[in-house]
Amino acid sequence: MPAQVALCSSMDLVEGGLAVPFDVVYAGQTCRAFAVRFQGRVHAYLNRCSHVAMEMDFQANRLFDDTGQWLLCATHGAAYAPDTGACAGGPCRGGLVKIDLTESSGVVHWHTAYNLKPFEFLF
Repeated sequence: MPAQVALCSSMDLVEGGLAVPFDVVYAGQTCRAFAVRFQGRVHAYLNRCSHVAMEMDFQANRLFDDTGQWLLCATHGAAYAPDTGACAGGPCRGGLVKIDLTESSGVVHWHTAYNLKPFEFLF
């Protein structure tokens, strides 16, 4: 059964602003993910370009292009729709892997799935 994991305060996600990063285990691999706000709604994806599986931001947590309308891979120029993760142009091989979010009472939560788990530190 999917669980909700608290991610951040709603105020941390500014329209078209910096992403909030977080770590997940996706299909057994530790990956970086990010959440953004676009057109008033929150969205999250694995921080992995579909062209080549590498993180997309060239500056920490900066994933929007200069217009604030597209998520952009700084290395390859692939552009993705912020609300769906669909490839919008450039050398994409499909869309971004979406992570379900909910927002309520000023808190954003991400949701686990059969192939998506929280990263746990081992001591």
